[in-house]
Amino acid sequence: MKKKVISRLSYSFGAFGNDVFYATLSTYFIVFVTTHLFKSGASQMIFMITNLIAIIRISEVFIDPLIGNAIDRTVTPWGKFKPWVVAGGVISSLALLALFTDLGGLNKSNPFMYFVFFGIIYLVMDIFYSFKDTGFWSMIPALSLDSHEREKTATFARIGSTIGANIVGVVIMPIVLFFSQNKTNPNGDKQGWFWFAFIVAVIGIASAISVGIGTHEVKSKLRENKEKTTLSQVFKVLAKNDQLMWLALAYWFYGLGVNTLNALQLYYFSYILGNAHGYTILYGINTIVGLISVGLFPSLAKKFNRKRLFYICISVMLIGILVFFLANGSLAIVLTGAELFFIPQPLAFLVVLMIISDAVEYGQLKTGHRDEALTLSVRPLVDKLGGALSNWFVSLVAVMAGMTTGATASSITNHGQMIFKLCMFGFPASMLLISVIIFAKKVLLTEEKHAQIVNELEKRFSKKHARNPIIKKKKIKLNTPIAGTLLPLKDLPDSTFSYGLMGKGFVIIPVSGKVYAPFSGKIKQIAPTRHFIMLENEVGMVVLIHIGLDTVTLNGTGFTTLVDVDDHVVEGQEIMEFWDPVIKKHNLDDSAIITVINSEMFDDFKLIQEYGHKVNAMEAICLVESRSKKDDK
Repeated sequence: MKKKVISRLSYSFGAFGNDVFYATLSTYFIVFVTTHLFKSGASQMIFMITNLIAIIRISEVFIDPLIGNAIDRTVTPWGKFKPWVVAGGVISSLALLALFTDLGGLNKSNPFMYFVFFGIIYLVMDIFYSFKDTGFWSMIPALSLDSHEREKTATFARIGSTIGANIVGVVIMPIVLFFSQNKTNPNGDKQGWFWFAFIVAVIGIASAISVGIGTHEVKSKLRENKEKTTLSQVFKVLAKNDQLMWLALAYWFYGLGVNTLNALQLYYFSYILGNAHGYTILYGINTIVGLISVGLFPSLAKKFNRKRLFYICISVMLIGILVFFLANGSLAIVLTGAELFFIPQPLAFLVVLMIISDAVEYGQLKTGHRDEALTLSVRPLVDKLGGALSNWFVSLVAVMAGMTTGATASSITNHGQMIFKLCMFGFPASMLLISVIIFAKKVLLTEEKHAQIVNELEKRFSKKHARNPIIKKKKIKLNTPIAGTLLPLKDLPDSTFSYGLMGKGFVIIPVSGKVYAPFSGKIKQIAPTRHFIMLENEVGMVVLIHIGLDTVTLNGTGFTTLVDVDDHVVEGQEIMEFWDPVIKKHNLDDSAIITVINSEMFDDFKLIQEYGHKVNAMEAICLVESRSKKDDK
């Protein structure tokens, strides 16, 4: 238990450091570039630098699949992920610290050389951060084979990342101003920004090392068989999985609007409101609100469903933009509008993440093969594209509004304020409207649709395994994997099972949530939602253990699998657990259905127990005789 707690805390600290780094890079670095790096009026150099950043970040989208392949091929005594997390964390943090300097005065003495060195350092930083980021978020399946433990690890990580992403906004200006020599400038000076970057770099290195020391990767055959990610495969998934493609497009417009307004907030507080301390207050509130939003997501998604929740999120955000726009210098109204804009962001992100996860099964149904890693890689790819373009737009707005080196709130003209507000509020609002229109018209993958897809995949898997040849004729004893009351299939209110479409078998009304292997064999299939499992024995009998009816709608809640696909199990080994009160709480049938899905390959299903009787787990229920290949002919 102590080892698990250390692993969760180490991983959570890693998520905290990862998001502290990302928030600094995606939001605050551009502020440093536009307000402190060059002399007043040097808009040409600012444009050159910000355009270079955009080009590097967009180009890196094409490098990411190669990074994934490199990590996938890594073999070390410490695992495949941790070396990249530690090395990437250390190198990217040191490179980021160098970027928060003028490189020894080169920005003034030799701008061209500064531009060259800046590009090299930024590219190194971005590539190694991608190694760290990809390796870090790919670790969750590698840290445990237990689904419940993975969920706990992911929850700890979400808490760490939420705090990390928002705490930067709380501490940045106090830290910058504390270390600055020129404290009259609302954004401090270069010295203050360097020491802020130094603290971020220390956190980045310490959190990466914490992951390396405190977490432990486990070995699994499933992990060893991962597909390699290539650029052509990424675009293949986008092209064939239309739901993923439309969702990615909607999310790109959403991210472009959200990232732009979030990045411009510090400029607003510094140059429009003239109160940089108000920005600290805003992100202090955001830190608390963000944690509450993450915690409320499951209940809100259940109450409204994901699509309606997304519409509610966008509506509240648009109201927040309007309130923010009409604040007219009042800190209280500004904070109200900013919070209305921020509160739905964690919820909208989780809606998108859940639908992308469901798109794995949608793509599997369409293409016939499962592209799990490829599908899930789309979100960070879209994030990078949106982040690159929003950073470029923010730098353009800052220059047009006159918010560059030496500027103060009093020096910004009415014309500059008008341009700034139009871009800060009008552009994000239009992006959110485009996003919600695409989402409403083109994203059709609801929870109900996903449940239908999983059920269809179950039937396809049944047909696939039903073609497995029988090696030899043999009498087989079929045990019940669950304790409870024995009933016939025909009593089930589900025609798929009651008519024998999933094969001959029986039903157990469970008295326990423990599920055991009815025979020695191999795990053939596990549902993504963990509500069913298939096993095959030495003579080719494929048995389906399906817990409940319509339990696919629970999306794995209340289910834990203790084995992986291709694992070899022995008779009586516990392979699965389920929490029956969860099923009953959702008014679902908890019948455990056990069928031989390739029943046509067998003869003489002889029941040796009477229906209505209570049976123990691993008690023999029927005898089955296999056909030989000669008999089939």
